[in-house]
Amino acid sequence: MHIQINTDHNIEGHDALKAHVTSIVESALSPFSEHITRVEVHLGDEDGATKDRKTGQNDKRCMMEARLESYHPLAVTAHADTLHQSIANAADKLARLVESTFGRLHDHKHRRDAPTPDEETPPEVE
Repeated sequence: MHIQINTDHNIEGHDALKAHVTSIVESALSPFSEHITRVEVHLGDEDGATKDRKTGQNDKRCMMEARLESYHPLAVTAHADTLHQSIANAADKLARLVESTFGRLHDHKHRRDAPTPDEETPPEVE
């Protein structure tokens, strides 16, 4: 699973931030990592706050998109007061979405592979 991290011009994409994001994403998605080819993480500060300007509430955004094998990409977005909170919230949301998607795919495949009533062998009558 490759993790790609992108930041807007208001977020400094330093090595510590990249290590933090990588750790959170790998931890949240580890049960599904063999089925995920890439995760793209987009971090932003929506009000563009600087040290001179006061920040707003829930203005830190983290959008995560998981690319699954043989399936369309899944994306989530989380907003929070801090960048670390938005990263953790988005990772949790994405893990739940991937888990439910795999569950639905498994159920659909299981139902498709199950014999139809016409194909079932009738019970033996004594």
